[in-house]
Amino acid sequence: MSRYRSGMDEQAWQEHRTSFGAAAGAYDAARPDYPSAAIDWIAGPEARRILDLGAGTGKLTRQLVAAGHEVIAVEPLAEMRAVLATSTPDAVVLDGAAEAIPLNDASVDVVVAGQAYHWFVPERAHPEIARVLRPGGVFSVMWNLRDDAEPWVAALCGLLSSEDTASNLAAASAPDGEPYFAAAEGRQFRHEQPLDLDRLLALVRSRSYVITLPEPERDALLADITKLTKNHPDLAGKSTFTMPYITQAYRTTRTA
Repeated sequence: MSRYRSGMDEQAWQEHRTSFGAAAGAYDAARPDYPSAAIDWIAGPEARRILDLGAGTGKLTRQLVAAGHEVIAVEPLAEMRAVLATSTPDAVVLDGAAEAIPLNDASVDVVVAGQAYHWFVPERAHPEIARVLRPGGVFSVMWNLRDDAEPWVAALCGLLSSEDTASNLAAASAPDGEPYFAAAEGRQFRHEQPLDLDRLLALVRSRSYVITLPEPERDALLADITKLTKNHPDLAGKSTFTMPYITQAYRTTRTA
């Protein structure tokens, strides 16, 4: 059972896991991309056949294609796949999930999950990932985590749900893929995202727990964030600002 799933009951977890379809456009417009150094670290310098698992709207897929890789994007939500297929025509886009990957055995060099791993059910996903990887193939997971060492970001995190914080904490520890994978190696990368108020609000709206909030609670949260951008000394009077991230990446190799 995923570390994030363990914090909520089955019905709530399923609701949150499938909530992104309703906000596919906002997700694609608002979510940050990934640092190129992190992509180079997980994929290597040579062109590879890469599976982007839980690809969403293709934020990471597009960067992998641009880096010269052959990319297969697997995503369970139809609304997300529709955005992905339109925005990333050079990738193969398939309906599927980490627990049921629609690929042949030993058919890819790298499997990567960007921002999606905490929605996987590891005891079912890990053998599937190992199955589609070639011997010695790489499995990598990656998250953009808000850097709350920045005071205004810490204030923002204080407005967000503890559930949102739990998803960040899930990304802070390496995946345990035994017996299918070796011990994971981790590395952190600095990253940032230019924002204005509209894009910050869209970023918050793209979070699963915000999507599933009752409308009055969601409106109140967005109003509080708007006040934060107008009143916090680091943001007051600024029409644009930067969200700092620490991108946490892990990679491991198939052993079984």
